[in-house]
Parts: sequence; structure tokens; C-alpha cells
Amino acid sequence: MADIDTISKYLIQHYPDHFTRFALARDDIEVIEIIETEQPTVRARRSDSFIRVRIDGEEALVHNEFQTASSTNPPMERRMAGYIGHAIEHHGLPIYSNVIYLRPNAGQNDPGYYVQELPGYEIVIRYRVIRLIEIEGQPILNAGHSGLIPFTPLMKPPEGMASDAWLRQCIHTARTRPIARSPKADYLAGMVALSELVYDSEIISAIIFKEGIMDILRESSLFQSLTQQSRKEAREEGLEEGLEQGIEQGIEQGERRSTIEAILEVLEIRFDMPKTHPLSARIATIDDLQHLKQLHRAAIQVSNLEAFQRILDT
Repeated sequence: MADIDTISKYLIQHYPDHFTRFALARDDIEVIEIIETEQPTVRARRSDSFIRVRIDGEEALVHNEFQTASSTNPPMERRMAGYIGHAIEHHGLPIYSNVIYLRPNAGQNDPGYYVQELPGYEIVIRYRVIRLIEIEGQPILNAGHSGLIPFTPLMKPPEGMASDAWLRQCIHTARTRPIARSPKADYLAGMVALSELVYDSEIISAIIFKEGIMDILRESSLFQSLTQQSRKEAREEGLEEGLEQGIEQGIEQGERRSTIEAILEVLEIRFDMPKTHPLSARIATIDDLQHLKQLHRAAIQVSNLEAFQRILDT
């Protein structure tokens, strides 16, 4: 799995205004600077993002902590109390602190506060819990904030929309945004990597090939960085060969599925072949990618469905 910490920090560094407005649910925020997030805490942990902002004429900090899973050792409220306390000590500014949970089942029991109730020594530290699965994704797509678009596959899809259709819509929206190719490549790479938290790799690969974004992904500096990091980790664990095989298999399976869908779409458009036609099941069982590509060309060229079936039978 890709390094989510690398992805989230990369996106925040390039789109800090998008994240501060999203986390605080207000637009009257001026970003001043992104603060280095390495903190010498007791357990050498680090928080994800501190952004110095100006709100209502006053300086403050916006702190976003990204979590893929619930924190139990120590509990999230203790971690956040440590981060917030250190930030107050070091910067002396008001702080708006948020935990952003990425996986659908993460953060369900996060109370959003740390409390100590010793008489005369009471402590209360509150922060906002943001679970992406509870956020409506369509308004985020419609707003077109590039920094947030990579996270939309992890958000709630429109009512009645299947998850793979939602992922396809998110990737298509990202691909068709009218922005420069280089930043588009990076946030597409971020979206694909984040999608791995929820979606099956074959589904992701199939959509990548259907949208035709593999070439632009390869141009992404973020994609290259994540790939190099994955290979380094694999070498350290003696798994590089298996990693390469897994990547190749995932790409081939995605292209196979995309080609099958293309064949069936051509047959439906040209010959009004229903999805329940026996040929559909036969085509879906073919593993040979080159054979599928030949059948795709045949589906475009033959004069009728019977001629296509004869080619399939040979």
C-alpha cells in the first residue's frame, strides 16, 4: 500500500487553502505558511499538518491529522492532546485541530476530546473528528478543489450509486479538470493510491485503462516517488520480484477487464446484443489478452453478430 502520509502531506503542501476551508467549513481563511510537522514528542511520533492561518484578523493554527485506522496504543485522544499541547507551547497560537479518518470503519469510537477530571486539575482538550465516509462526495467534486479531489473516492457516493461507478466518476472528474498536466498527474496519482484503501486493485486498474490515464500517471513525480518507496520496502523484505509480478498482473487484469467491456459495448451498439446473450459469458471467460484485442477489432469490423460468433468459434 502506498505511503498515505506522503500523499496527504504532498497535497496539503500544494493546496493548503483547500484543506483549511474544508476542515473548518468556512471560506474566510487566509493561509500564511505551512509549518514543518516533525515534532520531538516523547515517543518520536509526528503529526501530519500544521498550517498558520489568519481568521477574523487573528493568527491561528489549523492542524490536520490523517488516520487510516483507529489509534489504540495510545488512544487517539491522548495522541491529540500531546500534539495540541506541544503546538500551544511552541507556537502560542489558538489551534483548530482535526483528525481525518480515511477508511470507512476508522474513527467510529473517537470521542473528539481528551478529559482529565481530577478536582482542581481538570483538563479538557477538544478536536474535530472528520470521517470521510460521512462526507457527501459529490459537492466536493462539483466544487473542483484539486487538493480534495483525490480523497473523494473515500467519501460517501450519491445515493443509489455503486462504489465502482463512484470511483469511475471521481477519476473521470480528476482527469477532465482544466488544469496543467503536471499537477493533474500528481493528484491523479494521489487519488489512485488513496483508492487502494477501499477498492480492489483490479477495479482500480480497469478504470485506469478505461480512462486512459496510465501514461500521465507515469509522468507524476508523486507516482514515481511512491513507486520507488514501494520497491525499496520490497527489497528490504526480499519481496521485490513478487511486487513487480503483482504490479504486472494487476495491470494485465485491468486491461483484460477493460477490453472485455469494450467488446461487449461494441456488440451492444452495433448489433443490439443484450447483456444476457450467451456470447457475453463466453467472452468474459477469455484470459488471453491478445485474443481479446483481436476480438475487439473483429467486433468493430464484422458485418453481423453471426460473423463475430464464427470468429469466436475458430
